[in-house]
Amino acid sequence: MNTQVETKERDVVLVEDAAWIRVMGQPVLEALPSARAPYAQVDPFILVHEARGHLSPDMANMATKHRHRGFDNVLYMLEGSLSTGHSTGPGGAMERARLSEGALLVLRTGRGVWHADALGADEISKGLAGTEFRVVLFWVNLARKDKQVEPSVQVLKPDQIPLRSEGDATVRVLVGEGSPARLATPALILDIELPRGGEVTTSVPPQFQGFAYVLEGEAAFGASRRRAMPTQLVVPGPGKAFTVRDAAPRTRYLLMAGQPYGEAPGFNGPFVD
Repeated sequence: MNTQVETKERDVVLVEDAAWIRVMGQPVLEALPSARAPYAQVDPFILVHEARGHLSPDMANMATKHRHRGFDNVLYMLEGSLSTGHSTGPGGAMERARLSEGALLVLRTGRGVWHADALGADEISKGLAGTEFRVVLFWVNLARKDKQVEPSVQVLKPDQIPLRSEGDATVRVLVGEGSPARLATPALILDIELPRGGEVTTSVPPQFQGFAYVLEGEAAFGASRRRAMPTQLVVPGPGKAFTVRDAAPRTRYLLMAGQPYGEAPGFNGPFVD
C-alpha cells in the first residue's frame, strides 16, 4: 500500500470506550458489539474482545469448550502464548494449536465447530504456569450462502505474517496483500505500530468499512483528528484513505476493514445465522 494516498480522507464518526464484561467468568474488554456502532455500520465485523490473563492449571482444566457456527473466529496473540483445541480434525476430531506471540488463528466455524478446548494446557504441561498472555478475539460474519460450509482452521506463525514500513509505522499484515490468511469476504486487517510516534496514512478500498481498535499510546485519527487511546474503538466514515497523526511514541492499533455483506444476521449467542 502506498503511504502517499491522494484521495478523500476518511473522517471519524465515533470514538467509544470498550466495556468490561465477563466471559466464562473472566473479565474481558468488549469493543463490539456496541450500541453506538450498529452492525450495519461495521458489517462484516460482529465482535471484538481483548483479554489478558495468567496461565494456570485451573484455566486449563476449566470447561471452556463450546460450540460456534456461522462466522470466522479470529484469535491474535499480542503477548505470551496460548494453546487451544478445535474440532476441525478428520471426522470432527479435536486438534490443537499452540499460538506464540504474534501468531494468528482463523477458525471458520461454518455449520458448527467445537472451540476453546483445554486453554493453555500445552503451556502448563511445559511448566509455564503463571506466565501472562494477551489476546484479541474477533468474529467476522459469513455470507448466508456460506453458513453451512465445512469447518476449517488456519494457523499462521509470526514469521508467516508480512511486515513492512509505511510512513512512520511498522505494519503487520494479518489479513490482506501478502498474508496467507483468508476470510470469506475481502478484508484488510493490520497491526500498526508507530515506535517513535508520528504519522501514517493507509489506503483502504472505498467499499470497505470497519474500525480501528487502539492497543497502546494515543493519536489523532482521521480527517477530524479525533483523539483516541487504548481500549477505544474508532469508527471512520467513507473515503479511500485513513490517516493517523500526532501519535505518541509506541502507539499501536489494529485497523480492520472489510467488504460488507449487506445481510442482517441473526444473533443467537455463539451462533450467527
